[in-house]
Amino acid sequence: MSLAVLERPTLVLNRHWMPVNIATVARSLTMLWNESALVVDPDDYRLYTWHDWAQLAPREGEPVLRAVSFRMRVPEVLTLTRHDRPRSNSVTFCRRNVFKRDHSTCQYCGVQPGSEELTIDHIVPRSTGGRTTWENCVLACVSCNARKANRTPDQAGMKLRRPSFRPSWKPLYDASTVRLTSWSRFLSEAYWSVTLDD
Repeated sequence: MSLAVLERPTLVLNRHWMPVNIATVARSLTMLWNESALVVDPDDYRLYTWHDWAQLAPREGEPVLRAVSFRMRVPEVLTLTRHDRPRSNSVTFCRRNVFKRDHSTCQYCGVQPGSEELTIDHIVPRSTGGRTTWENCVLACVSCNARKANRTPDQAGMKLRRPSFRPSWKPLYDASTVRLTSWSRFLSEAYWSVTLDD
């Protein structure tokens, strides 16, 4: 089996068909084999066990898992069959996720100049005790960051477009940048980011 295929993302839904995770194909196959999840066919919403899924012939041009004696379609969406563990609301604080939360937009003037022209600004400057946290960091364009300098927004006469906050987990914050077209039926527009099918 191709390592690249096994690392592809699979959207995981809970029993209420709400997105709760993104797993690799390798992990999703384990869940399918252990009967803790079923494959959801995004075209007709039919559910498949491991045995049923393995019987389906791969479609022309879609990625497949190849073994000595069979070829299997790659699952793109799963739904859990057992208890729905509550998803941790923690989203890792990192540059990539700050860009996602703030929609690559300066939180002072609202411009979207591109990632090279955006910086992470500490609302309360580090020099005055400000910490590097979700609640104290926002995106700022180079111009606004220079204007604010080593001051709070109030001291600089600037206003944040919205309060800084710790985001709740959504598929948008998953480490994978791949968003499969088939997921659009299970994610609201607010979750939708980059779409890539290969």
